[in-house]
Amino acid sequence: MKLGKIRQSSRDTKTFYMQTKDKSKILSAFLFPVILVVIIWGVKITEDIMQTSFHTFGVFPLKIEGLKGIIFSPLIHGSYQHLYSNTLPLLILGWALFYFYRELGLRITLFAWIMSGLWVWVFARESWHIGASGIIYSWAAFLFVSGVIRGHPRLMALSLLVAFLYGSLVWGVFPLRERVSWEGHLMGLMAGVVLALFYKGTGPQRKQYSWELEEETDDETDSDAPPYWMTSHSTEDAKKPEEQKAKKSSENEGAQPVRIKYVYKPVGEKKPPATEKK
Repeated sequence: MKLGKIRQSSRDTKTFYMQTKDKSKILSAFLFPVILVVIIWGVKITEDIMQTSFHTFGVFPLKIEGLKGIIFSPLIHGSYQHLYSNTLPLLILGWALFYFYRELGLRITLFAWIMSGLWVWVFARESWHIGASGIIYSWAAFLFVSGVIRGHPRLMALSLLVAFLYGSLVWGVFPLRERVSWEGHLMGLMAGVVLALFYKGTGPQRKQYSWELEEETDDETDSDAPPYWMTSHSTEDAKKPEEQKAKKSSENEGAQPVRIKYVYKPVGEKKPPATEKK
């Protein structure tokens, strides 16, 4: 009875530990997105307090003074409406990235930040480009493409969820509105796809089952094996007729020789009649 109670207590403790661990993982995944959202809101509020605009800290293509925007442009927004529209995607997509790709979250964000900003500076039209939309497009593209190419069930489900919630973002990469930096959206999307392909072997992977591993082992064994005509089986098969001939010849040598006796009778010769002896 006591042993049963101890086992039940051990199970309860393990369950409580797993639940606590999952909760801490969920909450910690919100840390970076929340910090980023707080910073961009603080920048916008500071603009209002100082009655100024920080748009000159954005990216201006092919101008030296526009290079600083590679670092600062995602933190600057033209209006509160612009800021509102970016806040929720930053929180949701950021949480998904840091929850499902915990070890890659910071690297993906850093590279997407630099790559999208640099590409905008090189390829975009001459104007000030500001906003965190490039980061949003990078995160969305990475989550979608990475889940598809990894084949992981949970990550594929996440890809479908991203496509369902933010599939309409694809229209943002086309020059449909003059005051929208569609170049920033496009470069962010491209950065996310490139990073998903580059890091496809890092992070969570699809579980491989035993029969899949056996098939791979068989394929590797077959690929490493020499052609059939070079194997010992084929050599032995080629030697069998020769061995059989040698065996027959040795048997013939040890056996008694066969003697054949021929009797010749001349044609037309008659046998004399037999005589009786008295």
